[in-house]
Amino acid sequence: MRIRLKAVPVAAAVLLLLSPVAGRVAIAGQGAQGQAPRAWDGRPDFNGVWQALGTANWDLQDHPARPGHPDLGAIGAMPPGQGVVVGGEIPYQPKALDQKKKNFDNRMSEDPEAKCYMPGVPRATYMPHPFQIIQGDQTIMMVYGFAEANRTIHMNKANPEPAPIDSWMGRSHGKWEGDTLVVDVAGLNGEAWLDRSGNFASSSLRVVERYSPIGPNAILYEATLEDPTVFTRPWTIRMPLYRRLDEGARVLEFKCVEFSEDLLYGSLRKVPTR
Repeated sequence: MRIRLKAVPVAAAVLLLLSPVAGRVAIAGQGAQGQAPRAWDGRPDFNGVWQALGTANWDLQDHPARPGHPDLGAIGAMPPGQGVVVGGEIPYQPKALDQKKKNFDNRMSEDPEAKCYMPGVPRATYMPHPFQIIQGDQTIMMVYGFAEANRTIHMNKANPEPAPIDSWMGRSHGKWEGDTLVVDVAGLNGEAWLDRSGNFASSSLRVVERYSPIGPNAILYEATLEDPTVFTRPWTIRMPLYRRLDEGARVLEFKCVEFSEDLLYGSLRKVPTR
């Protein structure tokens, strides 16, 4: 009974933190639990290894458990999960919704993650792998293990320059709004999916990310996605990120190219693999 009574406040706190409606309320209540560490310039110190917990990489919206490839059994199945979309639904235009459904039907072979392509923004943040933030005053680096993806957030641009060419990770420009790091991302190539369920955007996508400290080892991550060619209006995802506290925590490179070769080129073998 004692264990059960002690678990109730913890469970309530977790529900509060994960709730899209209560996300901002959680920020105000963190003062009693400890302040976020500060960098040399007084800004929040985000240096470290971080990771999202949850199933957003499988599906940004509420979803039940689903089967994957039959040869993989439970290993390839999708775990059930609560969505991270504020308001619950992604506001697709009708044609884009049809494409999303086609993506879902072909997800086992068409997901860019399966092909070891870079994950894009915002997906790189909530993949089931840790990532590292290296914080400077002029630039902030974000290093992801999957497919050796990384990006530089330019903090020293009064008038941000457009990306010279579209790319998987786009071009990021940042600024501080109080204790919140705000990052404007554009110049994305439109090839990345948002999750394993086929949610997607085009090369017209603009992402505005917000990283707000909610304690010494947690960040509230928000990303607002705007793409007038795919969505009827801007929409937002919200989730916590947690600092990895295990000793010697670091990001290991996931060199996944060799694991995708048969998927991409197996049909070219003398004896095709598929």
